[in-house]
Amino acid sequence: MASRYHDVYAGWQKDPQAFWAAAAREIDWIEPPKVVFDEKAGVYGHWFPDATCNTCFNAVDRHARGGRAAQNAIIYDSPVTGAKRAITYGELLDEVETLAAVLRDFNVGKGDRVIVYMPMVPEAVIGMLACARIGAIHSVVFGGFAARELATRIDDAKPKLILAASCGIEPGRVVHYKPLLDQAIEIAANKPLSVLLLQRKEGRCGMVAGRDHDWADTVASARASGQRAACVALKATDPLYVLYTSGTTGVPKGVVRDNGGHMVALKWSMKNLYGIEPGEVFWAASDIGWVVGHSYIVYGPLLHGATTILYEGKPVGTPDAGAFWRMIEEHRIVALFTAPTAFRAIKKEDSNAEFLKKYSTKSLRTLFLAGERADPDTVQWAERILRVPVIDHWWQTETGWCMVGNPVGLGQLPVKHGSPTVPMPGYDVRIVDESSRPVADGKMGSIVVKLPLPPGALPTLWQNDARMKESYLDEFPGYYKTADAGYRDADGYLYIMGRTDDIINVAGHRLSTGGMEEVLASHPDVAECAVIGIKDDLKGEAPCGFIVLKSGVTRPPEEIEKEIVQLVRNKIGPVAAFKIAVAVGRLPKTRSGKILRGTMKKIADHDEWSMPATVDDPAIFDEIGAALKHKGV
Repeated sequence: MASRYHDVYAGWQKDPQAFWAAAAREIDWIEPPKVVFDEKAGVYGHWFPDATCNTCFNAVDRHARGGRAAQNAIIYDSPVTGAKRAITYGELLDEVETLAAVLRDFNVGKGDRVIVYMPMVPEAVIGMLACARIGAIHSVVFGGFAARELATRIDDAKPKLILAASCGIEPGRVVHYKPLLDQAIEIAANKPLSVLLLQRKEGRCGMVAGRDHDWADTVASARASGQRAACVALKATDPLYVLYTSGTTGVPKGVVRDNGGHMVALKWSMKNLYGIEPGEVFWAASDIGWVVGHSYIVYGPLLHGATTILYEGKPVGTPDAGAFWRMIEEHRIVALFTAPTAFRAIKKEDSNAEFLKKYSTKSLRTLFLAGERADPDTVQWAERILRVPVIDHWWQTETGWCMVGNPVGLGQLPVKHGSPTVPMPGYDVRIVDESSRPVADGKMGSIVVKLPLPPGALPTLWQNDARMKESYLDEFPGYYKTADAGYRDADGYLYIMGRTDDIINVAGHRLSTGGMEEVLASHPDVAECAVIGIKDDLKGEAPCGFIVLKSGVTRPPEEIEKEIVQLVRNKIGPVAAFKIAVAVGRLPKTRSGKILRGTMKKIADHDEWSMPATVDDPAIFDEIGAALKHKGV
């Protein structure tokens, strides 16, 4: 069908308040908003400042009581434990009401903080919703996060209660959370009063008397005595959660999400961006510890009355590179949202998609990619094997939902490989120079968003308006700084080429490492890659490319490295000064799949560096160092 995008976007531009007032009618309010936006409130303004609401009611109660009680709300599928469980909206309401009463018994109430330190299990989602129900502010910390990093979050959030599990399960190993949690509490200056602990049979743990309480026993007792907690009326501007940005040093930045604007934006996006109807099955293959998990495992699908997937597994290795295809067939998933890293991993293990032949993916309509740049080679491979639209889209922890995308629900626009397409309503995206002046189409610049940010985006950082201004608003007055660089083409399509510090200066030429990575990824033997700028006495910086070869490649790596150097010279030109290609067995990544380019650069530059808290496997950095040393870097 012809896309309605341009008309809808123009309508938003003409009257933003009318646009969001209409979107807000999709939410069940306790007191509907009379004021849509107050530009004088907060750091840059507040959405729906006079409204009251409850996120849990909109995500659970209204569906359970409005005809969807028997529909699955959550499908839990754990290939690492062999467990599967379907939870209907009716069952979810019972679970959340009961756990919310338990939280209340721990003296947790409106405005109190609760840290959730759990793996991908239903209890984690139930815990988040129970907090939302009684007005407590949840802060999910990725399960298995290092003790010191967890301690900094405890000290900043000052939780009354921690919801935790005894362990998480990774392919081939059990990650014991409890020792990390105990160490974090010991380090933290602000000690939580209580821990509610979910004992998992794969790794049970000891309990600290007087502080730790058994989840199953405590909830069973509350249910037996008929305890239930009702939804609490909250201001739309009250915080729903605080999510700390990953990879931070020192005091982490706590991104705040409010109740009202968050609901309005996510509800709008499920239909208009993702093209999902209530009752359909939507899968965001992420983790609840990251923003994608908050927005599109938990809140977005449930606010929309869809069925969401909670997957405790990996794209490969649980048990093989057909894991995603099995999930799509078994659960009749209509849309999959994951990171490009996941598809690069699948492509590396099964480049001819042999595993796909074992399953039917006919239910799948769309694949959405986000979290890092989607290189055209990976996008084209996914298009070829799945034969569905593959939609790249771009957003951040801070925004909470998509800034630039291809709105399938409004009618898909033509795909341009390498571009996440166009700004969503609410986002006036500009490309500017260092003085905030617009740059010409096709020219690289800093990507900024004209204030105010739309509903769903962060109103501030947790108890730190000054840091919010310094981090995001001061450098480009009147704009939100994304810290990403890119350009716009003549059709208005945006190209996100990497973080601002991923633009390297080679002898005065500003070059995108993302553009070079596209070239490396196009080589038929390359599964994944990363390009960094390293110190160079003559040119200031010089690009260095790391390549991971596909399984089954038997040619000498040195031969392929030479071809890579020539490929960049042919496609980008001598200006790139690309002379170093390094074949490695794997790339260092966060647990969410983002490549840790910054740490790789410090190793290459022989600068001091510290182990990132989010790294998946610390041993990879030794491998990177050895490979660079072999090359004389």
